[in-house]
Amino acid sequence: MPEKVTGLMRALFENLTTDQANTCGLVLSSSGISYRVKKGKKGWEIWVDEKDYDSALDCMKQFFKENRDDFSKEGSGEKEFQKTYTGIWAALLLLIWYLVFLSADGDVRFVLKYGASATKIMRGEWFRMVTALMIHADGVHLIGNMVGIVLFGTAVCGFAGWGVGWLMILLTGILGNFFNALLLRAGHVSIGASTAVFGAIGILSGYRFLKLLGGAGKQIRAWLPVAGGLALLGFLGSGSHSDITAHLFGFVSGLTMGAIYALKVKLRQPRSVQRYALSALLVVITIAWLEAFSQG
Repeated sequence: MPEKVTGLMRALFENLTTDQANTCGLVLSSSGISYRVKKGKKGWEIWVDEKDYDSALDCMKQFFKENRDDFSKEGSGEKEFQKTYTGIWAALLLLIWYLVFLSADGDVRFVLKYGASATKIMRGEWFRMVTALMIHADGVHLIGNMVGIVLFGTAVCGFAGWGVGWLMILLTGILGNFFNALLLRAGHVSIGASTAVFGAIGILSGYRFLKLLGGAGKQIRAWLPVAGGLALLGFLGSGSHSDITAHLFGFVSGLTMGAIYALKVKLRQPRSVQRYALSALLVVITIAWLEAFSQG
């Protein structure tokens, strides 16, 4: 709740959505500026003390400058969230790698060289936890994961950003493959981005769980995203040729990561952080494939 303010008040923003008002409130609170939220005719309004107006405006301008991917200026101070469609680019990357796979004649040796072999991962070939995410058995396998990446990957990036979101999704895929190898240890090879897809579902479930858990009278509703995620895991991730344990570990990794994000990160990270996160993701993928190719 915002602090109670006294003295002459002045409207800082008008016609905001609930999310926008909450974000502005968090920014002002973190800067030690008292404010009030009022319900206007077309949305929410942010009011501050007259003496704090200039500093509050400068604070918000700096925030909007650093987060111009997330807001666009419209009308009397209203900022609109912009959607991210990076899931399409990620899906196209999977398609490109599948075409590379076909150019290798879909040889089973390609899968054995770069798939998530539990035995070889436990022997130190960590790159397989990454490369396996980009290999698919056939067109049906690929299309299913492309659709999942577009839907759930885009949803994660909608609140975490196009850099942090994809880095988290990649990490869930890596962790899913690692824990799967740790459990099975021998005689098991898995491929496909589905572990990361279920990681994205887990991130969404964990994030929504923590967000709803803090609301008054919403404790029961908070479990609905988790239940929905588990239902998707059971429906989509347990087919006859699915690696259910990898999917489960990806989901649990994502669930944990989404909950931590909701608990620790109060504001969407600025463009600079998104760039660093995306750079880290590209470095991990590049190093993994270079290491894979160096193995012959």
